Amino acid sequence: MDSLTKDAKIYVAGHRGMVGSALVRSLQSKGYTNILTRTRSELDLLDQLAVREFLQSERPEYIFVAAAKVGGIYANNTYGADFIYENLAVEANIINGAHRADVGRLCFLGSSCIYPRNCPQPIKEEYLLTGPLEPTNEPYAIAKIAGVKMCESYNRQYGRHYISVMPTNLYGPNDNYDLNNSHVLPALIRKAHEAKARGDKELVVWGTGNPMREFLYVDDLADACVFLMESGVSEGLFNVGTGEDVTIRELAETVMDVVGFDGRIVFDATKPDGTPRKLLNVDRMHQLGWTARTSLRDGIASAYGDFRSGRDQ
Repeated sequence: MDSLTKDAKIYVAGHRGMVGSALVRSLQSKGYTNILTRTRSELDLLDQLAVREFLQSERPEYIFVAAAKVGGIYANNTYGADFIYENLAVEANIINGAHRADVGRLCFLGSSCIYPRNCPQPIKEEYLLTGPLEPTNEPYAIAKIAGVKMCESYNRQYGRHYISVMPTNLYGPNDNYDLNNSHVLPALIRKAHEAKARGDKELVVWGTGNPMREFLYVDDLADACVFLMESGVSEGLFNVGTGEDVTIRELAETVMDVVGFDGRIVFDATKPDGTPRKLLNVDRMHQLGWTARTSLRDGIASAYGDFRSGRDQ
């Protein structure tokens, strides 16, 4: 497949989010000059007709579908209807709209939660739909699985070149630090920062501290997506991660060290742990020649800097 020129029109859906903004940074750093974006007020991605007309008018050569409703265990557990509806609607509107506008190439961003709760570790792409999902985020996961299957179906029926990327747990600039709706790492950064500021002696962490999680700096994900775009890969599902995981206890200790909070950790075992372990097999990306570059500690330090700059504004 022909590689894209630096002036190719590339639409990044969700460019203000953590993933979308990282994609824009990555594309710009690689010299791409024709990046198409729209804010939510300019284009409501839940509006099928508006999305269709926008894509018919603009005719991008490549689309990154980074727009999504996301959140941690609490948000997924509480707002399941919103998560399944909004994610289904956005991805259906963009993927179908891309096809109708004759957009040949597209990258759909999913999540590692699409895989079964208790599947073998590390998780290979072919484990999709081989067992029950984690109940706490099942509505979101089902929406994302539908997006993967949409891409596969449009490829098979219409000869499109739509790929799906499944990142592990992400963190970095433009993350969400709301304690009710955020993921574990940004929540820990905020908790440790505020505990230090108050002079607390302890940090309360949800769950037992035993689950194991893999974390990927968001700019590494963006780099992987642009790498796939430039490689001309035309179909398939690709896990993107570091290939390494840590316990939540180890994660909390690293965050505390970066933040400079020297209290003790107290685990609230009345709160849910979620999936016991979630480590992606990233052999497929490694075989193509891509590996993550940012270490967990360096990434947390960068994320903490972003968090502090956001609070200083």
